[in-house]
Amino acid sequence: YDNVLIYPKRKCPNYGILTPAYLLRQEEFIIRKVILTMDELKKYEVIKGLADHPQPNKERAALTLGCTIRHINRMLAGYKTYGKVYFVHGNKGRQPANTIQNDVKITIIDLYRSKYYDANFTHFTELLDRHEGISLSVSSVSKILESEYILSPKVTRAKHKRIIKHLKDLKKAAKTQTEADAIQTNLVAAQDAHTRRPRAAYFGELLQMDATSYEWIPGSIWHLHLAIDDATGRIVGAWFDTQETLNGYYHVFQQILTDYGIPYKFFTDRRTVFTYKKKNSPSLDEDTYTQFAYACHQLGVELESSSIPQAKGRVERFNQTLQSRLPIELRLAGITTIEAANEFLNLQVKEFNAKFSLPFNTIKSVFEEQPSNEKINLTLATLCERTVDTGHCLRHSNSYYKMLDKNGLQVHYRKGTRTMFIQAFDGKKYCCVNDADIYALEAIPEHEAKSKNLDLDYKEPKPKKKYIPPMNHPWRKSIFHKFVQKQEHHWDDEEKASA
Repeated sequence: YDNVLIYPKRKCPNYGILTPAYLLRQEEFIIRKVILTMDELKKYEVIKGLADHPQPNKERAALTLGCTIRHINRMLAGYKTYGKVYFVHGNKGRQPANTIQNDVKITIIDLYRSKYYDANFTHFTELLDRHEGISLSVSSVSKILESEYILSPKVTRAKHKRIIKHLKDLKKAAKTQTEADAIQTNLVAAQDAHTRRPRAAYFGELLQMDATSYEWIPGSIWHLHLAIDDATGRIVGAWFDTQETLNGYYHVFQQILTDYGIPYKFFTDRRTVFTYKKKNSPSLDEDTYTQFAYACHQLGVELESSSIPQAKGRVERFNQTLQSRLPIELRLAGITTIEAANEFLNLQVKEFNAKFSLPFNTIKSVFEEQPSNEKINLTLATLCERTVDTGHCLRHSNSYYKMLDKNGLQVHYRKGTRTMFIQAFDGKKYCCVNDADIYALEAIPEHEAKSKNLDLDYKEPKPKKKYIPPMNHPWRKSIFHKFVQKQEHHWDDEEKASA
């Protein structure tokens, strides 16, 4: 029995000692062939030769194996007792103590695909430790994900080519069509999932929007909001802001509407400005998606979003171009404030378009006619609900506002009346009550500028006429609520479909 390994199916007190009694009960044992490595096989052959030789030369055997005579005696005794199986390493077939369990590997793969997609592997490892309580090295996480052919967004070109070549070789060696189809799925995932596609056919058919944070001037990190036409690669809107906000995208939208007109479609990432995510708070002004999407809805502009940067590669690539060129231009122009940078940006956009974009005069434009300034101002508004308090006023952003009619006289509603608070693009504030009445809002100062009793030049302020928008405004509460509910159902359906 030198060439077989016999061990009991259940715990045996005489494990390793193969007595005839145990050999007779073969149903109690599992018999496997003993397979040795090259080093183990060398030891086995030398020791077996010693055991079979009537006068063994232990000194020569010790010299051959590079060990002591004492160890030769130990191996000789082990061979006589256990046979060939003695030379099998004791840890063979055992998992190391630091082995990552399969359920942990499955969890890591699922988390990356569903929650932390598009994160580079170093960042993903930090997120696992911070939020999921899974502490592993970056190399371990990389091996787990790459075993499923999930590649990092920062993967090197050499590794990318190597994995693709490996998958192609596996596909050629596949014996069944099912196996080949499974490999083809991994091959598509490892290759560029977003294959090259032609530009859009018309100017204004598809505008890609994004914001990039960068140290545009020394010591100041701003967010550049950008919109690029897919057909021409032309910058159609750009705006600096301290954060990626609805206000920044509204300024870009305003530039597009003023300079070109109403586009057919926006393509964006899944920021909260564009992607609906229901908040725990019932306040609608926290659901920023309803603000930008509602403005698009009023103008008839389609809005599509994607979590994959490569899907909107035009604007992503242009961000890199601007990051390498614009900071130098700002420094040479002596720009130090964000207001001056936005003014300077208008001139730079024209230069960039002349240098990098395709001529748009030769491409048919599908921009609709530019809306009036008044319509732009009223459409690019932020909406939220407010309740009339005991002082017949509305509170917003820690300020109190009173409602005025077109003659400048204050209007009174009882406490608890629900209103729609509207802040137009130019900053003017209005409110809509009962989907019918529109009033201008005027902030109430904390202190009077002059005293009626103590200042001799005090004059009683006279009511001034206020501009009230016409009734064809898009601010009716019922219409806005209906749109919000439609978006909730839309995103719920998408989440179910993705699940």
